[in-house]
Amino acid sequence: MQISTKGRYALRLMLDLAVHNTGELVKIKDISARENISEKYLEQIISSLKKAGYVKSLRGAQGGYMLAREPETYTVGTILRLTEGSMKPVACLEDEPNQCSRAGECVTLRLWKMLDEAIEGVLDKVTLQNLKDWYEEMGNDYVI
Repeated sequence: MQISTKGRYALRLMLDLAVHNTGELVKIKDISARENISEKYLEQIISSLKKAGYVKSLRGAQGGYMLAREPETYTVGTILRLTEGSMKPVACLEDEPNQCSRAGECVTLRLWKMLDEAIEGVLDKVTLQNLKDWYEEMGNDYVI
């Protein structure tokens, strides 16, 4: 499993909104400058975040974006699943019950389930608030 640029940038965008959550709307151009990500790419990402109800927006000269909820209510897993799709390590874990014809005799299925539980355990445990706290601990100098 490898997180794409889109997934990493979505986390950076959401973290930027969390860090700059002053009650004021945040402009894409400001996020772009701070994160060194093109405005056009951020607009694509924020569109899916808005559709999912993760961010609120206002159009116009005074417009911008803000988180729709408090940072502790977003997990890294929910953000990455929105942008990346499934985070399952193998396709046969996508369906419940497992539809693989070899599931009953597959020795490695146990391994894949363990790996899936470990991945989900981390992604669904770490919140946007945790990332914000880590950012502040690092002295506001972070890289994802």
